[in-house]
This record gives sequence, structure tokens and C-alpha cells, in this order.
Amino acid sequence: MKKISIANDVIVPLGASIADGASVGAGVLLVDQLTISDDVTIEHGVVFAGGGTQPTRILSGAHIGAGAVIGPGVEIGWGVHVLPGSVVLTSVPANAIVSGNPAQIIGYTKGFAGDAGQADFESAESSEKDVRTTELGVGGASLYQMPKVADMRGNLTVGELGGDFPFKPERYFIVFDVPSEELRGEHAHRVCEQFLICVRGSCHALLDDGTSRREVVLNRPDLGLHMPAMIWGTQYRYTRDAVLLVFASRSYEATDYIRTYDEFRQEIARTSS
Repeated sequence: MKKISIANDVIVPLGASIADGASVGAGVLLVDQLTISDDVTIEHGVVFAGGGTQPTRILSGAHIGAGAVIGPGVEIGWGVHVLPGSVVLTSVPANAIVSGNPAQIIGYTKGFAGDAGQADFESAESSEKDVRTTELGVGGASLYQMPKVADMRGNLTVGELGGDFPFKPERYFIVFDVPSEELRGEHAHRVCEQFLICVRGSCHALLDDGTSRREVVLNRPDLGLHMPAMIWGTQYRYTRDAVLLVFASRSYEATDYIRTYDEFRQEIARTSS
């Protein structure tokens, strides 16, 4: 059993709960209706605001930097990193890095193998006959450089649904007019596969298979991202003009969605055991 580490000057209210492996630094102000899960680190001077009607929850593996303020009823998701001095007024999704007042998502942690970045595709200035793929090391996900024809009258990119795609799409949807601070995705599919192309502007896509994590930038209409089933996907940092086209291998099925990161981790553990 891991030990709980609490600084001498910290008072733990009767309504607060602290799990094994948590560490609470000097001068931290705790409140009632607060749950701190296992392996959470709270640095010195962090303030938890009280007065909310909903409990405040800090989920496993989160790290809250010195002097941060956490608003009432906020949920700090699994593996989140709150940078020092941040003021967090709304709930934060799993593995996000937040900063500022009010805090905004500025990236995602690299808590697993893999790194942020985009595959090093060469610029396609002339006709490309074949699709080129680069594996990302996350649950079978890959980046696809689609054929591109450059012409003085305008450029063209194309893909054969029966041959160039990793699956035959059953539906599509388009995401647009997304405020830059908003997130899309934040779920996994049990069976459905997806293929993402940012046909205008750019966005960042985070992929997580429970073991490895990778972030890529989608910023070209000839660059596609294949997300197989059982990958936790998040899209964020949309430019104002971003238009994201998503092809799906199946029709909409509510039961195919895994909506919370905790459920996703449990599903991964169950299927791998």
C-alpha cells in the first residue's frame, strides 16, 4: 500500500477524501466535498474553493502546480497537469495540460510512450500516384498522405473509397465553426473506425490507446488520419477557419461510444486480460 503524504500545516476536513499515494504540499487549503484519488500530487499553496453544490474531484495521476486555484465542483481528469498559478474554473479532461487565468488547455501530457508532432511527409508539389502511410505507434493508427495534383489552376487531392482508404465509409460528418478553446471528440469507439481530414485550417488530434499516446497536427487537405477502434481521441486547437471532415466505418450507434476515460481504461484492461 502506498503512503499518503500530507504537509504538517494542512488541515483535512471531515468531508474530504484522500487516496493512497497522494501527496499534499505545505499551505494547501482543502475543503469539504473534495475527493483526491490515488497518485495525485498537489504542490504547495494550492487553494480549493468551497461553496459549490457539486463535489470537487481530482482523479488519479493528476498533478496540480504550486499556487493554483481550483474552483468548486470542478473535476480534474485522469493524468491532468495544472501548471503553477493557474485558476481552474471548469472541469478538465484526461491528460490535458492547463495554464492561465482562467485556465485553458495548452497541450496534452506525454505520460505514455510517443511524442507530439507530425509525420515527416515531403511536400507534394507534383502528381502523387500512391498513398503513403506512416504508422504512429498508437493502436494501429496511421497518417495517410493522399495523392495530390498541383496545377496553376488550383490543386487537387483525391482518394478512392474502395482502395486508398483503410475501410469503406458508411457515413461522414463535418466539424466547423469550433471556438479555439473548445474540444471535440473526447471519446473512443468499440468497433467503429474513423478517417479524419482537415480540409481547411488546422487542428490538433490526440490519440491514446491506453499504453501509448501521440499528438499530430492536421493542417493539409491531402493529409488523413486513420483512427482504428479502441483509441481515445480528442481534437483541439482548432483555427477559426478549420473544417474537419470525418469518415466513419459504421452508421451511428450510441452503444459503440465509450464516453469517459475511466471507462475506456477499464475496457482496455478487460480486453487485454
